[in-house]
Amino acid sequence: MTRIAVKETPLEGLQLLVPQLHGDERGFFLESWNQEDFSIATGCETHFVQDNHSRSRHGVLRGLHFQIAPMAQAKLVRVVRGEIWDVVVDVRKTSATFGKWFGVTLNGDDPTMLWIPPGFAHGFLCMSEVADVLYKTSAPWSAEHERTILWDDEELNIDWPTLEANEPILSPKDLEGQPFAEWRTA
Repeated sequence: MTRIAVKETPLEGLQLLVPQLHGDERGFFLESWNQEDFSIATGCETHFVQDNHSRSRHGVLRGLHFQIAPMAQAKLVRVVRGEIWDVVVDVRKTSATFGKWFGVTLNGDDPTMLWIPPGFAHGFLCMSEVADVLYKTSAPWSAEHERTILWDDEELNIDWPTLEANEPILSPKDLEGQPFAEWRTA
C-alpha cells in the first residue's frame, strides 16, 4: 500500500502525486519523498541524482526546458511557498500526445507534486509575490544536452495566465528558445 494518491493527466506518463498529509492544530507532516511509495504509485523505478530549489518573483517565467539523451531528465516538482502555473509539453516524437501540453496550478498550501518523466519540456510562471519550487532530477544539468522551446510558441498555443504588464520576465536563454517546429523536424 502506498501513501501517495495518483491523479492521471491527459499526457501519458505525466502524473500528479498527492502525498498523505498528517495535520492538526500544531501544523502538518508529510513525507515529501519515499522511494518505495513513489515506485508503487507511479510504476517507475527512478533514481534521483540532484535536488534543485528555484525562487522566482511575480511574473517570472522559466522554461520551456528539457534535456535530450543520454542526459534526459525526469523531474518531481513541488511548490513549498507561493503559487505557480506549471506547464509541461510532450516532446517524445513517437508519443500519441507529441506536441500537446498540460498546465496545472501548484502552490505551497497543497502538497500535490508533478511527476514529469523524461521526454517532456517543462516551464512555469510565478503567480504569487514569490514562489519557491523544489524539484528532483534523474540526471544532472548538462548545458550540451539542454534544449529550450519558446514559451509562447504559436504552434503549441499554451494558455498562459495573463499578467498585469502582459509580459513575463524571462532570462536571455528563454528569450532565445527555439520554435517547436524546429524540434519537431530535428
